[in-house]
Amino acid sequence: MMRVCTDPEALSRAAADIFAEEAQRAAQSHGRFTVALAGGGTPRPTYEILARSPFRELIPWQETHVFWGDERCVAVDDPRNNARMARRALLDHVPIPPAQVHPMVCDRSPREAAEGYEALLRGFFAAGPPRFDLVLLGLGDDGHTASLFPGISALEEQQRWVVEVNAAGEGVQRLTLTVPAINQAALVVFLVTGSGKAPILRKVLEDATDPSRIPARLIRPAGKLLWLVDRDAARLLQKRTIDQNLF
Repeated sequence: MMRVCTDPEALSRAAADIFAEEAQRAAQSHGRFTVALAGGGTPRPTYEILARSPFRELIPWQETHVFWGDERCVAVDDPRNNARMARRALLDHVPIPPAQVHPMVCDRSPREAAEGYEALLRGFFAAGPPRFDLVLLGLGDDGHTASLFPGISALEEQQRWVVEVNAAGEGVQRLTLTVPAINQAALVVFLVTGSGKAPILRKVLEDATDPSRIPARLIRPAGKLLWLVDRDAARLLQKRTIDQNLF
């Protein structure tokens, strides 16, 4: 499914609406709401909207558990840290119990940190696979999502839920949810804005290229998949692609 928004501001508001709706639905249906947040600049405005009225009051924070889709192995106060961004934009401003915020923390080797976060997830989702109610994802210019980059061995991982990744050229390692972990979600929402993302969005949705070269194409959740894009990002899509996916 796809929803084309007029601009980034409209997209951020639409994403906040979806977040609130899914939170209410999950809390009512099974007593808790589990979400995996995305990093980067695109979701920040959505988090800021969620931190303010009326959304701040609409979301059942006492039943909400927050996880992350990926993280850089940097200090918790490093500006590149995804959890730091989410805390400053959202989590420090809402009444969520601190014990229900579950950041990825690289306080040991990346491998050990990945294993530790997977152990946390396996304990939390004791009855089965990591079926998040909502996973938010971004889209990189090279087709990566979370920290699943083109050509890395982690794309073929079938057993682990969290792996360590060496991001080429970045100088820091990362942790990321794996494709199978993400694909268990009830709802996955990609947030894509700007004309700079138009070429890769077209490749993801219209190209038959090997998915290992465009990791975002590997995201096919057991639940629903929604592409939330603005007009600039959608500018290169064929009309039939949009028409076939609009809801």
